[in-house]
Amino acid sequence: MDEKYLRRDIIGPLLEWKERPDRKPLILEGARQVGKTWAVEQFAKEHYQDIAYINFEEEKALRDIFKQDFDTERILRTIRAFTSSPCIPEKTLIFLDEIQEAEGGLTALKYFCERQRDQHLIVAGSLLGIELHRGTSFPVGKVNWLKMYPMSFFEFLEAMDQTSLAEAVKNKDWDVVKFAHNKLIDWLKQYYVVGGMPEVVAKYAQKGTLEQVRKLQNDILKDYEKDFSKHAPKELVPRIEQIWHSLPRQLARENKKFLFGLVKEGARAREYELALKWLQDSGLLYQIFNVTKPGLPLKSYIDDKAFKIYTHDVGLLGALSELPPQTLLYGSDIFVEFKGALTEQYVLQELIPHYTPYYWAKPKSTQEVDFLVQKENSILPIEAKSEENLKAKSLKTFMEEQKISHALKLSTRPYCLQPNITNLPLYAVSTL
Repeated sequence: MDEKYLRRDIIGPLLEWKERPDRKPLILEGARQVGKTWAVEQFAKEHYQDIAYINFEEEKALRDIFKQDFDTERILRTIRAFTSSPCIPEKTLIFLDEIQEAEGGLTALKYFCERQRDQHLIVAGSLLGIELHRGTSFPVGKVNWLKMYPMSFFEFLEAMDQTSLAEAVKNKDWDVVKFAHNKLIDWLKQYYVVGGMPEVVAKYAQKGTLEQVRKLQNDILKDYEKDFSKHAPKELVPRIEQIWHSLPRQLARENKKFLFGLVKEGARAREYELALKWLQDSGLLYQIFNVTKPGLPLKSYIDDKAFKIYTHDVGLLGALSELPPQTLLYGSDIFVEFKGALTEQYVLQELIPHYTPYYWAKPKSTQEVDFLVQKENSILPIEAKSEENLKAKSLKTFMEEQKISHALKLSTRPYCLQPNITNLPLYAVSTL
């Protein structure tokens, strides 16, 4: 069977980068296996004459290409010789993958910016965030940035040949969407299980079974654990693994505030803060902070001792939690399993490319708002419900006490606009 073509939203921002008059070398960030290499290669096919591609993880002999000096003419001659590409300015895309494996690779971007601006250059790496915190000399002001994420729900729909359905939701054509509501909820359930890792989505789109989906997800999780051992400081590896495997326990609780005691009995923050940072830098975890009040800017009201953690993909969370994929087959059970953890994870990963989400919890109380985002000059509270039950007492009380004029409730119910609260179906989070 031919490989499934997966359209990725990142192609649009890549094209904008290509056409910028002030274009600089581009750093493309993203966790391992979110599809960075495929997307850049596809972008090159569509918008360049050819691509000069080097993967420094595979081509060990080339890892010293930047060590001698930062003579960009010499470096370009080496790239031409190795890739058999002419590296024609503005016609060839030079793509240096896993750049963190080549010593001096990131520093060299400064000199390409200054001396070879007409060469279109993209670098990527799954563990770039970690490399940048090792004291690597970084070309401040000499690069552009993009971050890539797992496939969104809309990208998933398109991969499943449901483009018209996705477009109706994107366009907020609620008169049309209401007739497809149940169908969209069914697709959302499937996305909860499959997630957005491109290899997994491609297999499922080719009529793969849920067992095949879970096997691929488990393979990805094993690859991540190999990265822990290979790239993390030896003394941090056990703590990284403990935090990673505590994630299902952290999110299974009604109050999902991260507790170090769930990582290991008697654990203290100072013992695990570096391990937590490593997972964040690798792109595998998001740390979402509590704010003490819904003021502008939200960042200034962070309580850095109270936070939640989520991973980057809802499908991988299900696999890490060993949630049986067959749960999908039993009505709406998937929405009530795992105490809403999958729903919060899904909402978070749909928000994170566009906003910096926070949450709010009242001290010594069960009152909590799942997410707060700063939308222009206002604060938008967001309540995420895994079922149709729209009783959100905490949200209403919060709005009254904090004098918030509008909020968003996400659930499996259809779209409904009320004076102070918009009821938005979960499948439409990205329309925010």
